[in-house]
Amino acid sequence: MAQNPMPASTPLSAPHETTAGILLAGGRSRRMGGGDKPLISLGGLSLLTRVAGTLQPQCDALLISANGDPGRFAAYGLPVVADDVPDFAGPLAGILAGLDFIATYLPEARFAVSVATDTPFLPGDLVARLHLAREREEAELVCARSGGRVHPVVALWPITIRADLRQALVREDLRKIEHFLERYRLAYADWPAEAFDPFLNINAPTDLADAERILQAGMGIRERA
Repeated sequence: MAQNPMPASTPLSAPHETTAGILLAGGRSRRMGGGDKPLISLGGLSLLTRVAGTLQPQCDALLISANGDPGRFAAYGLPVVADDVPDFAGPLAGILAGLDFIATYLPEARFAVSVATDTPFLPGDLVARLHLAREREEAELVCARSGGRVHPVVALWPITIRADLRQALVREDLRKIEHFLERYRLAYADWPAEAFDPFLNINAPTDLADAERILQAGMGIRERA
C-alpha cells in the first residue's frame, strides 16, 4: 500500500472517537471577487492558516477539500482531495470526497468534522462539544449553532454515512446540506454569539472588515508560531 498521505495531528484535547477534519476550501468566492478565498489574509495570516491551526489540535488528521490545482495549498503539508461528483455540486460533494478519503487512509476513524475555511474564529473546543452533543442526544449527525443560528457546514459526520450521501448526491441530485441533514437524528452544539460570532464567515469584503475589527479589539486572536 502507498504511504499514508494523511499526516497525523497531535490532539491537545482528543475527542471521544478517532476524528478527522475536512477543511472545505472549494467555494467559488464570487462575492469576494473570485480566487481562493481561504488564502485571503486576515491580520497577517491566511484564513486557511487560522482555521487549520485551530482544528488541527482537535483532530487526529486533517485534509483540504478543494478542486483545481492542489499545488496552491502545498505549503500546508496536507492532502488535497478533489470532488468526484461533477459540476461543482457544493459542500456536500466536498464532504463526500473527504469521507471517502478518510475511509481509505485513516480506517480507524469513525467520524469527521467538516468546517468552512472562511470561518477564522472557530472555537478551540469545537470537536469535543460536537461529540458531547452527539452522545447526549444519541444523534446521528451534529451541527454547530450560535445565537440560535444553525451552521450546517460545521458538522460532525459518521464515516459510515458516505454511501447514503453518495446516493443523495448522484442519484437524487440533492445539493443543500440542510435537506440531507433533516433525514437523520440531528443534534446541535450551541455557542453564544455575543461580542462576536465564533462562526462568522467571510463572504464579502464587509465581513473581512468586521473580522479585522474583531482582531483589533483583541477578540478571537489565535496567533500561530
